[in-house]
Amino acid sequence: MEIFEAIRILILFAFAFVVALLLTPFVLHRLVAWNVRKRNIRDATSAPVFHSLHKDKGNTPTMGGIIIWATVLGLAALFFLANQFFNGFASYFDFVNRAETYLPLAALAFAAVVGLVDDLFGILGKGPHGGGLTVPQKLVLYTAVSAIGAWWFFVRLGWDTIFVPFVGHVVVGWWYVPIFMFIIIASAFSTNETDGLDGLAAGVLFFAFGAFAVVSFILHRYDLAAMNAVILGALLAFLWFNIYPARFFMGDTGSMALGITLGVMAMLTNTVFFLPFFGAILVFESFSVIIQLISKKIRGKKIFLSTPIHHHFEALGWPETQVTMRFWFVSAVATILGLVLFFLARFI
Repeated sequence: MEIFEAIRILILFAFAFVVALLLTPFVLHRLVAWNVRKRNIRDATSAPVFHSLHKDKGNTPTMGGIIIWATVLGLAALFFLANQFFNGFASYFDFVNRAETYLPLAALAFAAVVGLVDDLFGILGKGPHGGGLTVPQKLVLYTAVSAIGAWWFFVRLGWDTIFVPFVGHVVVGWWYVPIFMFIIIASAFSTNETDGLDGLAAGVLFFAFGAFAVVSFILHRYDLAAMNAVILGALLAFLWFNIYPARFFMGDTGSMALGITLGVMAMLTNTVFFLPFFGAILVFESFSVIIQLISKKIRGKKIFLSTPIHHHFEALGWPETQVTMRFWFVSAVATILGLVLFFLARFI
């Protein structure tokens, strides 16, 4: 049984990679033709360090994240419909499952649309500062999405336990709701902050979703593992064109969709305490922003030359590609450590 599921998951990974790879030239052509370019590169007055490092990226197309979620949702719909009409062998590749993938697919779709609107606001010069939604406005949206998810898990599904490594399942009661909301908001915010260098967010997320593919498979949630594999295939194809020099940016339609979906994956697999390992760079990025804001508010001084922290290392003289690659290495090591702890906590 498991060998057939493993083969199925690997096939879906490869298929998603090919589909996304073929989809990319079409999407890129449309983005260029419609002049869908990032307009809100911070100016020299508000962010002098950032501006000096990235002033030449203002004409790079954005909203490339469409490639990722369109591939995932498209394949989900394709195999689901094929299973409904033809059944038989088509059911082998259908990973739409009410108990496992309804929620992450819905979260991916909803967040993708919200992120798409935000990107369009930025492109059209809408919003408070002509650059799309502000951070507080995004946090309100994250909160709304997380509240809906928390209500579904706690009220509709009756989930009220959190797995604590080496302790077991702990009943937290109604505290499950704020915990759920925090995880979703934190993962969405952190992913958005990480999407600042060519290939950085996509590479970091590749390791994170790869970890959840392994975790889902070990938990015998094969459809969830299959969905993670499809995300991985799409991410890898996206990364092919997103590595330095990037042909396009992910945009909020990609970072918001993937960040929220990542948080949902953590809650579905009950691996909240392993998420900081699977997404270690995401944690570092968001903490650097929070620490910088607190320091400027209280002390009137900056701790980092620029935030998120990847810009700090750029300001120190690290080439962009070096920052990206080293952050990938940290992600790989942290993910492996997280998986080791997961196996130890599960089987010891």
